[in-house]
Amino acid sequence: MTEHQPYEVVRVHDAFEVRRYPAHMLAQVDVRGGLETGAGAGFGPLFQYISGGNVDGRSIAMTAPVLQQPQGAGVQTVSFVLPAGMDASSTPDPRDPRVRTTAVGARLVAARRFAGGARASRFSEQGARLVAAVRAAGLDIVGEVSYARFDPPWKPGFLRHNEALVEIVEPGRGDQPDRVVDPRRPRITPTS
Repeated sequence: MTEHQPYEVVRVHDAFEVRRYPAHMLAQVDVRGGLETGAGAGFGPLFQYISGGNVDGRSIAMTAPVLQQPQGAGVQTVSFVLPAGMDASSTPDPRDPRVRTTAVGARLVAARRFAGGARASRFSEQGARLVAAVRAAGLDIVGEVSYARFDPPWKPGFLRHNEALVEIVEPGRGDQPDRVVDPRRPRITPTS
């Protein structure tokens, strides 16, 4: 069975739940394409990385979900969540220069679960509903909405588990959670 990224449910609202995620590692790649094609384009390089395409030649277990975040200008960041217990010192560097590893600090996230295939309109609608519900609850948002896919593309859409996610500020904290990003792997920005 595929390992799922761990989290603790902090509070349940009508339209979303608030989760606390522990610090974790991501393998990421930036690809051109929309929500419908970006995940497929990013999957190959990331799968190569966890299948031994790293400097250690080590296989890393596949986990769920696969994350996808639109970056604008037709660019998507696709991420594999690496298994719990991996940190920056135990995560091998990728061989493929398109792939980077990123350490993410513990964070608070609002999550909205939904079913269906990977249509951009469905994902965007669910993301907008999440943002509206989070704001209506009086919570402050950090950054942009990302999307989590838990199932393979051949699973029927009505059975798929998807989520819209957005980081929120810890109530009473008033600032953005700490982030650690690997400075050796700068983000790819689109060129015109």
